[in-house]
Amino acid sequence: MNKKLQPIAGVMVVGSDRTVFSQTDEAGNVTLEMFSNSDTIYFQHPAYRPDKTTSEKLASRNWKMVLEENVVQLDETVVLVNRWEQQPEEIPQQITSISPSAIALRNPGTAADALEQTGEVFVQRSQLGGGSPMIRGFAANSVLIVVDGIRMNNAIFRSGNLQNVISIDPNLIGEAEVVFGPSSVIYGSDALGGVMDFHTFKPSYSLSANLEIKGQSFIRYSSAAHEKTGNIRFDLAGKRWASLTNFTYSSFGDLRAGNGRPASFPDFGKRPQYVVQRNGQDTLVQNTDVNRQVPSGYRQWNMMQKFRYRLTDYADLTYGFLFSTTSDIPRYDRLIEESERELPRNAEWYYGPQRWMMNYLKADFYNANRWYDAAKITIGYQQVQESRNDRRFQRNLLRSRTEDVGMWTINLDADRQWNAKHQLFYGGEYVFNDVQSSAFQQDIESGEQEPSSTRYPDGGSRYQSAALYSSYQWNPNPKTTLSAGIRYSYVWLTSEFADTSFFNFPYNRIDLGTGALSGSLGLTYRPDERWQFSTVASSGFRAPNIDDIGKVFDSEPGNVVVPNPNLSPEYSYNAEVGGTFHFSDQWKINGVLYGSLLRNAMVRRDFTFSGQDSILYDGVLSNVQAITNTGQAYIWGYSLQLEGDLSPYWKLRATFSDNTGRDTEENQPLRHVTPWFGRTSVSYKRNKWQGEFFLRYNGSVALEDLAPSEQNKPHLYTEEGSLAWFTLNLISSYEILPKLRLQLGLENILDKHYRPYASGISAPGINAIVAVRGSF
Repeated sequence: MNKKLQPIAGVMVVGSDRTVFSQTDEAGNVTLEMFSNSDTIYFQHPAYRPDKTTSEKLASRNWKMVLEENVVQLDETVVLVNRWEQQPEEIPQQITSISPSAIALRNPGTAADALEQTGEVFVQRSQLGGGSPMIRGFAANSVLIVVDGIRMNNAIFRSGNLQNVISIDPNLIGEAEVVFGPSSVIYGSDALGGVMDFHTFKPSYSLSANLEIKGQSFIRYSSAAHEKTGNIRFDLAGKRWASLTNFTYSSFGDLRAGNGRPASFPDFGKRPQYVVQRNGQDTLVQNTDVNRQVPSGYRQWNMMQKFRYRLTDYADLTYGFLFSTTSDIPRYDRLIEESERELPRNAEWYYGPQRWMMNYLKADFYNANRWYDAAKITIGYQQVQESRNDRRFQRNLLRSRTEDVGMWTINLDADRQWNAKHQLFYGGEYVFNDVQSSAFQQDIESGEQEPSSTRYPDGGSRYQSAALYSSYQWNPNPKTTLSAGIRYSYVWLTSEFADTSFFNFPYNRIDLGTGALSGSLGLTYRPDERWQFSTVASSGFRAPNIDDIGKVFDSEPGNVVVPNPNLSPEYSYNAEVGGTFHFSDQWKINGVLYGSLLRNAMVRRDFTFSGQDSILYDGVLSNVQAITNTGQAYIWGYSLQLEGDLSPYWKLRATFSDNTGRDTEENQPLRHVTPWFGRTSVSYKRNKWQGEFFLRYNGSVALEDLAPSEQNKPHLYTEEGSLAWFTLNLISSYEILPKLRLQLGLENILDKHYRPYASGISAPGINAIVAVRGSF
């Protein structure tokens, strides 16, 4: 055999009627006894070009099949939408995948960057150390983050923008998928807009009796934020056990924005001065570079340890430990707010270290029986700590609010397939959250401390949910796949107010218990090899959490959010139709049209507290608001994807997404509905070279079309609202040695100054990236 050819594991081998299939093992071998001599056999792998042949032709080649490496891994062969692997052509929902090779080439600084680089997920940022994904008009606690099968959303995920996704190290992602649209049947509450399903690398067993030791590492520098990142990974593999250890450290300086501003707004986003403490006094100093957003830098540490043990030939046990923490993270959008005297409103506003720790134990069983073909039990425990710290300009009191969350999760998932036509997925989930909230304020001169009002009820809160689900898939013929699912969830919540000296609540306890039934019906139809059509109808729900019901926090100057103990769940009813057309084996176009109707939608509106529409909060007479259930809202939109081979070494891919939505009760735009956006790339791969040139683009939102909450933030927008923008970018990689790569990139080549919709910090200006990756 040619020495350049290597065995390929995980190749899907499928018959022409799609009812007979198998998969290659680690040595690249597969049995073909189930195929007839004349049957067309298809070979599929995400890293290689699909190919087909017959048993007769394979016999003439000495039973060897050679696959050509793909330019980039763009189309995964299997997806995990039902928590189990399935063929993508059988899934009615829109899905996009993120591969490790794409992450290695594009060098995202955070998991939020990795999502944004797909061109199909919009990311908002209030500060450099953040990233809030927006999917189909939903965001924050209306989209679900799942890590290794365990939900990351906890009881204090808020309706505003969230940065928790940055706790996930992008360098650990073995496979990731974004499932667009409601996924409440499988994942329960919070999955209204979609699910971001991250699976970290799994330790691999040795194929021999010898212990195998290998590793990889990289270092990276990027100029816009003077980012310095280092990563190292070790893999140990035995015949029955395996270990994976990973460390990543990143240091981000203050972010430099682009200098190329629109002629109509030559000063937009400039940072002419900032606050420092000199001789115990807040002092404004001139910024030597008005494009440098001071302060915005932070540091982050990530660690992962996994152990895997083969209990039997049909059972596997995995222990995972993931840990992430940061330094203090400046909340940049709060630091550029000005008071009526055109002075900074805040001298300090920063998040304390964002700590996330997850331990889990997962048992996988493959001993097929009458109840399941495969099953898994996952028990997880997460600890989250976050804090908010703020001090007004030229005042001495620094207020600190800290939240500690402990979350237990138990998941049971099973898969039962009777034959190639019938498959059942079913399982259950239990989640328990314990929330503790504390606060104090400290005089920065004297050091004296005194109690302060907490963000959430100071007597503690508990949030629990339990659910059962089932999803059925039927292939009545090779061209058609039908799916149906149902889930029942029950949520109960308790919050207690111990100290009412700050606010005289008319109650000292909040109790909530509510159940929800959600379902879905889907169809995919493949009339021939060129066409595929899909449609799905589903319902979703989101139950109120502690943040929705029990929060007391100033949402913006002049407004204060208070608890609403009468809040009820919001529901969505959704429909989606899509189609894919293959021009040839190398070219295809995909389009999706979707719509969602929300009832009892949870939105922030004017409210009363003890009969008053305004109260004194933090020394300011503030308008009272709360999260309430509005009557009805709608969202609809569409997305397009085009991809294909320009030549054996060049590939084109383009994405475009647009949506709109309104609260029909108030006739107002919804906050998380984004302008149109997309990405077009031309990629190249041949021998030792790999590269990608891409264009990112984003539409505008007129000031009058912004949601009311966004119109109250003039420091984030121009007089015309959120402006359109585009950037030109180039990334490349060269294999210096067989196990050593040099990567160079240049982002925002034209040094455009732009600020993505709803963001509180401008995006990076021209950004040079240098990285060296090696393995051993």
